[in-house]
Amino acid sequence: MWLRILLLMTVLFTVTISEESVASAAINEVGVEWWWNKDKKPDDRQVDEIPQPEGGPEFDGRVRQPVSNIILQQRYPETVVLRGPMTENRVALTFDDGPDPRFTPQLLDVLSKFNVPATFFVMGARAEAYPEITKRMANEGHIIGNHTYWHPNLVQENIASLKREIRQTEDVIADLVGYRTKLFRPPYGFLYNELVEEVAELNYTIIGWSLDTLDWRELGADNIAYNVINNIEPGSIILMHDGGEWDADRTGTIESLKQIIPVLQEQGFEFVTVPELLSIPYKK
Repeated sequence: MWLRILLLMTVLFTVTISEESVASAAINEVGVEWWWNKDKKPDDRQVDEIPQPEGGPEFDGRVRQPVSNIILQQRYPETVVLRGPMTENRVALTFDDGPDPRFTPQLLDVLSKFNVPATFFVMGARAEAYPEITKRMANEGHIIGNHTYWHPNLVQENIASLKREIRQTEDVIADLVGYRTKLFRPPYGFLYNELVEEVAELNYTIIGWSLDTLDWRELGADNIAYNVINNIEPGSIILMHDGGEWDADRTGTIESLKQIIPVLQEQGFEFVTVPELLSIPYKK
């Protein structure tokens, strides 16, 4: 009997040591994380000098619970817009997440070559980091909208965070291009009722889209062009991206425009900015 008790105590002791080792490893892992971040300021969110989207890439698998933009547009028709009128062959190119020094200048070159205006929804942190690119956008006839400062997932934030993100970016844009934009696009297009109401209080129009090119998946130029050319309609607001994570590649987006623009122009479509398409003001 004593032998059985001794064996049982040995097994329990071994299991306890094992559990403590796992717990210790977990604590050490957290400790490394704390050590890595202990000297970082809240706004020190840069990799390789390019300010990174706080909420992550355009789709990262995390659970989010926004309200459908279609539902929000029905509830707030004076604030949320997803497309322009279908009565004229006019469409609007829009670009999110820039300015990005790796891709935005190349994209601007293509737009300039075809003499096509666009609407850029910029991250405040990136506009502040690359003021000359932001000024170039405005100088070349493009309209600039607000895409928050750090690109957080707003449905996981509070009202105070929303207001801070919008106002900080608005100030940056105003300093660089001389006007306070009225156009806002939330990161990922994610909002819910209370956030929409707060954005309206801040005197913004929320600009969604009716055609997602899926360029954020880095599909390649031919596939991106196919998505646009085969789904275009009069009044379409086209979602594209001129910036991304530190390892993102927007070359496909740039190259796709060399197909999209001439083909749609041949079909009789005119490219205009979002405020032109919607007949709304773009500045306060």
